[in-house]
Amino acid sequence: MDDNVHLQRTPLYDAHVKQGGRLVPFAGWEMPIQYTGILDEARAVRSSVGIFDVSHMGRLEISGSGAANLLNRVLSVNASALRLERARYNVICDESGGIIDDCIVYRRSEEMFLLVPNASNTDSVLQWLARWNEPDAGVAIVNVTSESAMIAIQGPDAVGMVDGLCDIDASAVRPFATVKASIGSSQVWLARTGYTGEDGFEIIVPADSAGELWNALASAGATPCGLGARDVLRLEAGLLLHGNEMDTGVNPYEAGLDRFVDPDRDGYVAGPVLNRLKKAGLSKRLVGFVLTGRGGIPRHGYAILGGAESIGIVTSGVHSPTLDCSIGMGYVGIQYADPGTVIQIDIRGRIVDAEVTELPFYSRRRSG
Repeated sequence: MDDNVHLQRTPLYDAHVKQGGRLVPFAGWEMPIQYTGILDEARAVRSSVGIFDVSHMGRLEISGSGAANLLNRVLSVNASALRLERARYNVICDESGGIIDDCIVYRRSEEMFLLVPNASNTDSVLQWLARWNEPDAGVAIVNVTSESAMIAIQGPDAVGMVDGLCDIDASAVRPFATVKASIGSSQVWLARTGYTGEDGFEIIVPADSAGELWNALASAGATPCGLGARDVLRLEAGLLLHGNEMDTGVNPYEAGLDRFVDPDRDGYVAGPVLNRLKKAGLSKRLVGFVLTGRGGIPRHGYAILGGAESIGIVTSGVHSPTLDCSIGMGYVGIQYADPGTVIQIDIRGRIVDAEVTELPFYSRRRSG
């Protein structure tokens, strides 16, 4: 990154510096990649509880009498059918079916929604919303990212920890539900969502209270974790990353996101093309694979081979500390996508055997 490019800082920047976080540029922000070490932090989340600064994620308020209608035009799910204080994962597709971003949408009231896009795509999502927001629709779109921080607390002990700090029964909050609560002197939004394959919350807190909440969670025993551990954990859980597994050159059917797409809605701008793509069938598909041969770690951009033939590209890969093996995801021709198919990965000129497997690689429900 150009040294002259101004990096934004989250409200937790000082806490990261004080706690020894190694800060790196990420999506225009100065973010912690790790504290004590990526693998140690990933293990802490799987065994106990970890906290992540995810304040760089966008927070867009869409409000007004036409808010639900606007979101129905651009989201892959039916926003009108979303119940109060509930959330849903979705993708935003362009008119060719490519994925502009994947987001979570929260319904805070009848006419107020919060949309959380990826940090690097917040401007693109704002532009797409503005494009389809008609002047007389009665919709206000406000970027409120700078007004708050967002902390993810994840792991088997996460719910109990939050329960002990806030004024509500946190264990009663259902998955993909969001509620108001008080933690200390701060009013927060708790959402039972995450990006690690573990239970927990994503907590939206006013910016001026973020440090106090972060320190309270750390003092209660939560391990501060960086983006490196988050990437390992999401990959183990088979969760996709925009820019790796998704972009405007990939449609949601190829990415295996069929269950998050409802194309048959009046006014949905991507509906017609998504229906055509679905009817045409797939020529490639995202798969997970496990290295069965010895020879390193599959990395983004490495070639996937079927014998001597190039059949795809690795989108993400790591050595999994939970499973103690090297895992990855990538797109392959549909004829190579069935679980059990033997493929090869070209790791810097060394051809290593791998096997296509079901996603996710790791599930708390299966392992518990």
